[in-house]
Amino acid sequence: MNGQIVYLDSSAIIKRYIKEPGSDYVRRTYLKCYSGDITLSCSVWNIGEVLGAFDRAKIIGRIDDETYTIVKRRFLLEIRRMMKLGSLLIVPLKIRILKESWKLIEKHHIYEADAIQITSAKYVNSVEFLTGDRRLHEIALKEGLRSRYLG
Repeated sequence: MNGQIVYLDSSAIIKRYIKEPGSDYVRRTYLKCYSGDITLSCSVWNIGEVLGAFDRAKIIGRIDDETYTIVKRRFLLEIRRMMKLGSLLIVPLKIRILKESWKLIEKHHIYEADAIQITSAKYVNSVEFLTGDRRLHEIALKEGLRSRYLG
């Protein structure tokens, strides 16, 4: 595992599997990971959130059933492969992370999921925080993270 950790929130991970603004940057980031230049990180929370986003995209007709099956399978297989390679660091939901996230909820008036993203990125000392959420990006900057908005 490389010492340089890039943290991806759920919106950034989704850009890996569904083409939208910022997908090219995410693709280049994954290539850096596979070449051993960086380690990617996300919270265990992201896995369910990404699966939920894929499901919502299917329900609203943004993707069809076949595409849903493909992106879900690719996502889960890639998570397993990267874990085995040691190129993905999944942050568990520790009490310490939850307690710190509660402070951010009150400070910035954000959802628990967003607070967990920022707290998890800090927990692993990420060198970059990737998000497709402009407000989360702005809060991450206020919290001292080197954040990149992928909108």
